[in-house]
Amino acid sequence: MNQDSECIIIFDTTLRDGEQCPGATLNMDEKLAIAKQLARLGVDVIEAGFAFASPGDFEAVNIIAQTVGTVDGPTICSLARARKEDIKAAADAIAPAVKGRIHTFIATSDIHLQYKLQKTRNEVIAIAEEMVAYAKTFTKDVEFSPEDAGRSDPEFLYQILEKVIEAGATTVNIPDTVGYTTPLEFGALIKGISNNVPNINQAIISVHGHNDLGLAVANFLEAVKNGARQLECTINGIGERAGNAALEELVMALYVRKQYFNPFLGRSADSEKPLTNVDTRQIYKTSRLVSNLTGLLVQPNKAIVGTNAFAHESGIHQDGVLKNKLTYEIMDAQSIGLTDNQIVLGKHSGRNAFRTRLGELGYELKDNELNKAFVRFKDVADKKKEISDWDLEAIVNDEIQQAPDLFRLNLVQVVCGCNSRATATITIYTPEGKELTDAAIGTGPVDAVYKAINRVVNVPNQLVEFSVKSVTAGIDAIGEVTIRLRYEDMVFSGHSANTDIIVASAQAYINSLNRLYSHLSNQRKQR
Repeated sequence: MNQDSECIIIFDTTLRDGEQCPGATLNMDEKLAIAKQLARLGVDVIEAGFAFASPGDFEAVNIIAQTVGTVDGPTICSLARARKEDIKAAADAIAPAVKGRIHTFIATSDIHLQYKLQKTRNEVIAIAEEMVAYAKTFTKDVEFSPEDAGRSDPEFLYQILEKVIEAGATTVNIPDTVGYTTPLEFGALIKGISNNVPNINQAIISVHGHNDLGLAVANFLEAVKNGARQLECTINGIGERAGNAALEELVMALYVRKQYFNPFLGRSADSEKPLTNVDTRQIYKTSRLVSNLTGLLVQPNKAIVGTNAFAHESGIHQDGVLKNKLTYEIMDAQSIGLTDNQIVLGKHSGRNAFRTRLGELGYELKDNELNKAFVRFKDVADKKKEISDWDLEAIVNDEIQQAPDLFRLNLVQVVCGCNSRATATITIYTPEGKELTDAAIGTGPVDAVYKAINRVVNVPNQLVEFSVKSVTAGIDAIGEVTIRLRYEDMVFSGHSANTDIIVASAQAYINSLNRLYSHLSNQRKQR
């Protein structure tokens, strides 16, 4: 396969490696929502999970393969250790996808061989060959990764890569597992593989890297210059430790600096052909969705998708941008789907205008989803005179992420202030239709609300995360609340948006409790 003639393949691992970030655990509905958005974004491959890791992971990969792995959709991939049981689980999970991939790996650095695997190099080569061949019996698309390649002996890498390609690997991925390498080193490693693996033209060279030294994106761009044609990355750069190479940064670097990178792909510098298949106008919305569902806020000065990425406070910068955007902006905010925070709708706007504007923002809602979102829009419009695009996004994301409708919040009322004890009264409809009211005292209004809810719902849980942020500026801004509850070894998330953050906090808590309650109900049915 000619490395120079291909577009850059974008392999998104938000749902696998990204989910390994502490606190970023996602449930099935959330994973599916992200997978659908990744398909709209136009990524080439979605690594949907580690099928063997748990029944929940298997189910997630399988449902994503069924739902998103369509003829026109991305390749659906599952990770698997170089073990038959892992590979079989991955194969079964991806089976419904039109295009499925098994991604198997084994460590190759001397430190991993000695202390983790306790195996020799020859033993590892034999395992890798056998397991790639086994994976090949299930799908023609097999990827192999030598874990910790960044600290492996290059000569050993050449040997094992040659063998796995002979065994049927169509992609060989070079991971900088611990984020140790620098750009020149990583570029040299990729170049060495291109020059020293005899059959490398039969496979795509991929790269995977962590951001421990803040160099992941720079490493990947250097890898592209030296023959890498697949980039493994995550939305907002999430992932374990310091995260992964950020998809939005890589894609926009290749978009903005296309003339610079064109020659490295065998094109003329002035070629207008895109370097990736990503629809850049979907980047901002995807970033927001992942941030909302994981509860991991994007830092304001984050490249591409941070709230300050296109903001100018310096008087000199403001003057220049007003005269010509190119003076201080190297890309247009609209290129990532970021629209001006303009007022588009109000309380007198009708359903058709609402649907039309959502369509312009890239949302395709089913009728029942649209109806629920429109009711929420009207409710917010009664409280806010001016509804921005960001408000609309918050409303829609809140509605399409709703948990099972079991416990329903009917009333929440708090009394708090200095020199008084925060007290909350709540009324909830139970799944059986009973109306129950209770009250509680807490250290603050939210604590009091949650204690009152727990008294009514009576489902054991531990609150492990609570975050609140403002969607827009202003005293009437919508507040978005994300919480996570732990039950045994599982985490259940809840999300809500409202102009009243106490109401949003209560509804987010109810949403997470509904997910937990649904899980417990399903367990009881299976017994």
